Amino acid sequence: MNTIRKMLRDTKYLKTEADALKLGESEAEVSFVGRSNVGKSTLINAICQKKKMAHASQVPGKTRTINVYEVTRGRWIVDLPGYGYAVGPKHEKERLGSMIEKYLSSRKNLCMIFIIVDAIAGPTKLDIIMIGWLKYYSLPFSIVVNKIDKIKPSKLNEKKKDIAVELVINTCDISWVSSKKNIGITDLHKIVAKLLDI
Repeated sequence: MNTIRKMLRDTKYLKTEADALKLGESEAEVSFVGRSNVGKSTLINAICQKKKMAHASQVPGKTRTINVYEVTRGRWIVDLPGYGYAVGPKHEKERLGSMIEKYLSSRKNLCMIFIIVDAIAGPTKLDIIMIGWLKYYSLPFSIVVNKIDKIKPSKLNEKKKDIAVELVINTCDISWVSSKKNIGITDLHKIVAKLLDI
């Protein structure tokens, strides 16, 4: 486990692209997607034990690019723009949606799509649409519920059940984490390392 943590700690920023077709090929990659302000960048930083590698925008929806981080040569962690909110006009939101869709449908070495859901808000309509889209195209995905530290301990089990019912999935098949409090991150280390074969 210490070796895995060290390898993830060596992750570095690699590139930024607005067009998925210009990314080039990886050996293996995992991506993180979710609504704006759900904590994707903070979660990636927690997994890689960094503070500011993945930039968390102060303005929800301001991230407009695909950001790639390399764990070891050819092994990528990809941070996608948040969906559901964007600073700017409607056509800009549509462009971001198209960017995400093109990425998800074109990456032949994409091992897993982690859908990040907010523990407080629960699954949004757009989260459900994203899950349905991934199922339709038979793309591999896993649900990660972030910010569980914001839920009172006495209410957490009930909240887990409610979210699982909404997503039509067992609670044990969801990763329950807090990137800020480092809850559940060790398990994600193992999952990401196995997927990337590091």
